[in-house]
Amino acid sequence: MLKSTAICALTALLVIPAVASDVSLSPAVVADRVVVLKGERKLMLMKDGQALKIYHVSLGANPVGPKIHQGDHKTPEGDYVLDRHNSKSQYYRSIHISYPSSADRERAHRLGLSPGGDVFVHGLPNDYKAAPNEDPGDWTDGCIAVTDAEMDEIWRAVPDGTPIEIKP
Repeated sequence: MLKSTAICALTALLVIPAVASDVSLSPAVVADRVVVLKGERKLMLMKDGQALKIYHVSLGANPVGPKIHQGDHKTPEGDYVLDRHNSKSQYYRSIHISYPSSADRERAHRLGLSPGGDVFVHGLPNDYKAAPNEDPGDWTDGCIAVTDAEMDEIWRAVPDGTPIEIKP
């Protein structure tokens, strides 16, 4: 009995796809959802409830808590849609996040503030020259940033209309 249990466990390990961050995604892979865990600084490309790949991200310079208004340097929290690819960005490629939602607009309006907008998943600034293995920390105005090579993978794997859930 123990022997067959060990074989089943080993078989299960062999069929579960690896989620190593240093393994390139096949160009044919298409995600059906993106999940961002702000506290862990992770972006996960998902397919059928399984993580395809996990990326380390940089967030807004004031990352704790949801985005409330324009200029607060916070990354939004909630359910949105990655609604359009932008190849002419001031950053290396970007994909727009549908922030603000109607609830975001209402909250900002109650406070007499603008909710802001133009929130993206993007690469590094076009004129940025990173040192090898440099982690720039949280530096965006509220966007979600990855390396340029990672943005290439996300760009290919995430079609317009893909849901994105941004969690605290």
